Amino acid sequence: MRPYTRVCHSPAETRALAARLGERLGAGDVVALNGELGSGKTEFVHGLAQGLEVPPQLVASPSFTLAHEYPGRLTLVHLDLYRLEDLPPELLPDLEEYLSGESVVAVEWARRLAALLPGDYLEVDLEIVGENDRELTFVGHGERSWGLVRGLAAQE
Repeated sequence: MRPYTRVCHSPAETRALAARLGERLGAGDVVALNGELGSGKTEFVHGLAQGLEVPPQLVASPSFTLAHEYPGRLTLVHLDLYRLEDLPPELLPDLEEYLSGESVVAVEWARRLAALLPGDYLEVDLEIVGENDRELTFVGHGERSWGLVRGLAAQE
């Protein structure tokens, strides 16, 4: 199976693509987001929230909070690991609970959590390729997540 790559030319386009993905997400899906600062990870989460029917005024950047939970069609858990170089052992049970629950989980800086990611998750790499241009690459890690990649690519 091949990754799906798409260039978005604005934050609004990134959100729209993520919203289409959010419409397809189901209970227990995990979306692992990787990319440097300013690559659009939080914009992407805003789009996922839209696709999950989370009221837009609820969604905030969790810069100083590890996790935010948002009610929608399904609960969206937004984890931001930017401030955690190393995962403190006392956080591991809570993170494992999020990752194995019924919520949709979006993890920013997901490589810091690699050992805890479930066997099936969707990885999204965001790369800055221009002032407003971002290249998004979607890779499935399991049957369910590859189905999400195929579905997203088919909408083109």
